[in-house]
Amino acid sequence: MKDQAVLRSTLRKIDGAGYKAYLDIKGAYDFGDFQMWVEHVQGDPFAHPSRFRARVPREQNRIPMEICTSPPRRIALEDFLARQFRQAIRSTVKGRRGTGKSGVVEINAGSQEVLERNSIRIGDEWVEARFWGGLPAAGRRVLGREAEEMILGEMPVVVRRALFWDGIHQAEARAHIEVVEDQETLRALLREQGLVAFIADGSVLPRKSGVDERPLKGANAVPFRSPPSMSVTLHAPNRGPVKGIGIPKGVTLIVGGGFHGKSTVLRALERGIYPHIPGDGREYVVSDPATVKIRSEDGRGVSGVNISPFIQNLPFARNTQFFSTENASGSTSQAANIIEAIEIGARVLLIDEDTSATNFMIRDQRMQELVAKEKEPITPFVDRVRQLFQEYGISTILVMGGSSDYFEVADTVIMMDTYHPYDVSGQVREIQDKWPSERHPEGGDRFGPVAGRIPSRESFDPSRGSQEVRIDAKGLRQIVFGTTAIDLSAVEQLVDVSQTRAVGEFIRSYAERYAAQGFPLREGLEKILTEVDQEGLDVLSHRQFRDLARPRIFEVAAAINRMRSLRIK
Repeated sequence: MKDQAVLRSTLRKIDGAGYKAYLDIKGAYDFGDFQMWVEHVQGDPFAHPSRFRARVPREQNRIPMEICTSPPRRIALEDFLARQFRQAIRSTVKGRRGTGKSGVVEINAGSQEVLERNSIRIGDEWVEARFWGGLPAAGRRVLGREAEEMILGEMPVVVRRALFWDGIHQAEARAHIEVVEDQETLRALLREQGLVAFIADGSVLPRKSGVDERPLKGANAVPFRSPPSMSVTLHAPNRGPVKGIGIPKGVTLIVGGGFHGKSTVLRALERGIYPHIPGDGREYVVSDPATVKIRSEDGRGVSGVNISPFIQNLPFARNTQFFSTENASGSTSQAANIIEAIEIGARVLLIDEDTSATNFMIRDQRMQELVAKEKEPITPFVDRVRQLFQEYGISTILVMGGSSDYFEVADTVIMMDTYHPYDVSGQVREIQDKWPSERHPEGGDRFGPVAGRIPSRESFDPSRGSQEVRIDAKGLRQIVFGTTAIDLSAVEQLVDVSQTRAVGEFIRSYAERYAAQGFPLREGLEKILTEVDQEGLDVLSHRQFRDLARPRIFEVAAAINRMRSLRIK
């Protein structure tokens, strides 16, 4: 390992040279209390910034071992350190200093959710940060003095402010870890309590806007208050007793007038699969980890899905037990989304009528009278939702404002009124007695089997032109996999582009190692998740130290199911 004086000398030597001269600084350097690697040097100032890695030995950083003794606590500390590193960059690094990305320093850190990432790694003997820096240039000439200031002046300050226990906000670090640990503990308690979700009293669910996940402030930010009949108390290891609404297993309706908070509650439950940072307002909103948001998705591709529980007798004798299409309708796409989620192991479905196909959700009495069942291929969800619970133990939470036919199948009905929830299950029973439904259940007495599918290895080709592997995330909602563009605009539980990037790597790993051996989709993906549990996210990447955050198996499978190249054996 070279001394930092060697790096200083090299930067001064190449000052004013062509940009390729920066290759001379690649290597490992000793900064005394930590080491730093220049892992990759960008090809020009407009390319993706160069990759750096800083490692601080435990005897130097003095982080107490006892604060990260479990996986949730370790992930929480890594998340906190990444945020500290980002804040130290903002307060220390001068910023742009030349052409293109010159002078830009970045690290992959989170927003409102706490995710497992590979930008900060805590080992038994060290803490490591992986980050990016744009090497300064004027045109395509090296700005050696600017690079010296950035790499030898500013970066060491950032490292010492973010990765040394004496340099960080210790009380904030402990609070961050404890809040995450509490959330994961409550999430683990749900199943044994017979619940699928929990919202603590005092939670603030509304967000600043549709594109800003920070909590709403002011008079319109109504704190959540559980109805007495549904109030439960769970015990968190750090906060202690936490009181709130417990949503039981079964079929739950969320009803109420428009703009009274129905979809806001559903949105919070959708994000309740992830821990949230202190101050988010949803720190104690937790959902079953196998909760999947379902919606219709006109135009998506579907490959080899048995949608016959919902769709049968299509015109032209199309096979709905092995249904494939390049252009699914609202109803067939929603049916496929449900079956695919069940295949991968979903235990809770979240559905909002606003993003559902109307003819998939309901067929009322008058329509039954007008259009005979033998002329209607669709068995509506209202006739399958209880069967899903009875046969598979799959609960459903529905936002429903336009059809009372779901009263017949609901176990629990919550009415939202000015962002306050009320248990109206008893009132609903009285309405049923007063005005009984006269629609006829359709589709038979059983939901039927959901089989695992085996994708063909030929479905996955990551090459593009001369590149053997071309996988990249184009924002949060699209992956380029070779020549295939995967549209994830309807996969709403992805929250970070680093997750999207990791999804692409999951697909490659599954294709190379498990699809080639004929493993079913769920089994192959579960094997990869086990490897990530044991070795970390780095095991996924075909390129060293890509910025990744852990996705769930459901979002990985959703991406595979949306590949236009997918073929099922």
